[in-house]
Amino acid sequence: MSADALPAGARPAETGLSPRTMLALGLTTLLVPLNSTMIAVALPTIGHEFGAGLGTLSQWLVTSYLLVGIVLQGPGGKLGDLWGHRRVLTVGQVMFALGALSGFFARNVAMLAVARMLMAAAGAVITPSAMALLRNGLPVERRARAFGMFGAIMSLGAALGPMLGGELVSRLSWSFIFLVNVPVLALALLLARGGTPAESAPAHRPAFDLVGSVLLGLGLGLIVMGTKSPAPWVVVLPGVGLVLLGVLYTWERKHAHPVIDFQLFRLRAFSAGSAIIALQNLAMYGILFQLPYLFTQRFGEDTGRTGRTMLAMMVMMALGTPLGGRLSERWGARTTAVTGALLGLSGMTLLAARTVDSPNEAILPLMLLGFGLSLGNAPSQAAAMSSVDRGRSGMAAGVMSTTRYLGGVVGIAILGGVLSQGVAAATERQHHTVMAFFGVALALSALVGLALPRREETAPR
Repeated sequence: MSADALPAGARPAETGLSPRTMLALGLTTLLVPLNSTMIAVALPTIGHEFGAGLGTLSQWLVTSYLLVGIVLQGPGGKLGDLWGHRRVLTVGQVMFALGALSGFFARNVAMLAVARMLMAAAGAVITPSAMALLRNGLPVERRARAFGMFGAIMSLGAALGPMLGGELVSRLSWSFIFLVNVPVLALALLLARGGTPAESAPAHRPAFDLVGSVLLGLGLGLIVMGTKSPAPWVVVLPGVGLVLLGVLYTWERKHAHPVIDFQLFRLRAFSAGSAIIALQNLAMYGILFQLPYLFTQRFGEDTGRTGRTMLAMMVMMALGTPLGGRLSERWGARTTAVTGALLGLSGMTLLAARTVDSPNEAILPLMLLGFGLSLGNAPSQAAAMSSVDRGRSGMAAGVMSTTRYLGGVVGIAILGGVLSQGVAAATERQHHTVMAFFGVALALSALVGLALPRREETAPR
């Protein structure tokens, strides 16, 4: 059976995406990465107003957002498969707006933390639902281009977050970094209204796998918390998390409607696409944290110049992601993804080979790295999602989003482990060490890319 075919008794899939719906999806998905980075510039102001330290604020407003986003991606995607992706996306939009309003009116850190976690939970519903809508609502030959466009939107959101947040905090107030989301969501809801036909209600809706969701959340949560913990918890917590994921595997094999169907990983294109996303995010997030640290320790650079240097990488990612979707239509997912991985590896090699005597010397390698990373993003996602049947598209999107987050967490953990060894004078040696780790990740992603389908294997039937 084709991956686009419906199994007997399955809920009718979404068909067709109007330009209004596409615009609504773009506006909504933009907010998730935007809010993950926009909060950073507001932390000092929030701390001054509420009398809280940066460590406390980072834990409750930044780490909590990341943790909730990771553990709820899988259940959020499964809800879309059960209830309909448009319905679940609308619920996510409303939740995000409620979280934003709660943050705007918050008068203490506890209320802000609740608001941020509500927004993160909404984002965990929005992202897989949007990915599933793209997969189900577009013909196979247009998916790579669509995933490329949305990848560019998300990269742009992450890059614009600190700059937009800085403007809002300096000109208005820190609370407006929450309020700015509300009119965008209202516009997205208005655009989506009547843009596409409503989903048919399923004749029978299976029970949600609550036990599997709890096991998944606890397992992933302990692994993530372990990466940020001192010894011996840095080993104990991930170990317990892996045991829980093992229990989850046993449970899901017996469940008729699992929150994570491990049979997905028997699909070559899905496993390869997910692995590429995870490995390349490991390298990307590690670089985003490593180079600012290196610049500060070696040159005493101000944050403005450091930010402009790192922006070179983000701009090339925003440009390369939609281009990767278009190129994959000509070359196929395999050639495009492997080419992108090799370009990214060449940029990483230049960064590792140079002594980086000035931040300006990192601009060209960062541009090459960002362009290479983005080139293979869209074809990897499109090939992975196209290999999955419609009835599991939300679940598959949730799994891919989880691997994306976990790749970033592992990259930051590797960086933290290397930086914890030695002193500031050893930053050059540490730089070369972490570059080696991240280079290996990109080399592995190039090898995994060989498992993606060729052009003739992805052509529409």
